[in-house]
Amino acid sequence: MADVQVTCITKPNPQSPHEHITHLGNPAGGWKWTREEVIASIDAKTNTFFVIDPATGKRSDVGVVRPASRPPHVRTYADGDWNNNLLSLNQCPLY
Repeated sequence: MADVQVTCITKPNPQSPHEHITHLGNPAGGWKWTREEVIASIDAKTNTFFVIDPATGKRSDVGVVRPASRPPHVRTYADGDWNNNLLSLNQCPLY
């Protein structure tokens, strides 16, 4: 199992704070996966994903949230609290 840092995301409308994330990636690592691929990898326990907060240097792990009557999505959590560190990441480059 790999422990992988996420450094960028893709949203259909980058300016919207509420838009869903479609892709997660790390250009330095040479990867960009769909949200569904990341969820499947987390569920299968083949990889773990995390974000480093640039302000504090703290790690937040990426987990899967499954709200009732909505598709699953990814979100970060640290110290037992869910937060939105993913939404503060830069947009992934097109490749």
